[in-house]
Amino acid sequence: MNHVDEKQADGRIIDLYFARDEQAITETDRRYGGFCLRLSLNILEDRQDAEECVNDTYLKAWNSIPPNRPHSLRAYLGRIVRNLSLNRYKANRAARRNRELEVSLEELGDCIPMRDEEASALPALLNQFLASLTQEERILFCSRYWHGNAVRDIAKTHGLTPKAVTMRLSRTREKLKAFLTERGYRV
Repeated sequence: MNHVDEKQADGRIIDLYFARDEQAITETDRRYGGFCLRLSLNILEDRQDAEECVNDTYLKAWNSIPPNRPHSLRAYLGRIVRNLSLNRYKANRAARRNRELEVSLEELGDCIPMRDEEASALPALLNQFLASLTQEERILFCSRYWHGNAVRDIAKTHGLTPKAVTMRLSRTREKLKAFLTERGYRV
């Protein structure tokens, strides 16, 4: 299909949107569904998420045409599906990081008191504890419990095995527990 024919085909689809004819979605999917899916899959690497983003793209196009009349329907849809896919990618990463954070907080639950009456002095004690660690221990500890990084990511960053990171973190938590116990905290 040459450039003029593409413009005419896009023009007919856009006219369907302006007429509020649901056939616009069908024609959009027929003409650009594969393009949108490939673009989304390249970002998300998950077919189900990509298909949802493509469907959301059609809804967003339906809601924005009119008043918009895109010069290039392909570019317009590409921008929508790309932005939706990037947002989904960020949300998926945030959800994964939140799970890692929950796991890391559970790990700390055995050595840090969670009672409100003891919480006010805890930051200063944690700073003292961190100052007592070697630089490597402090970096691993903060990577896991402050930044919420996954053990496998910490291992990769520091050239260690995940098992080695897990063991070092376990030993550091034991040191923290002993440190707080010596200072009168019940853990």
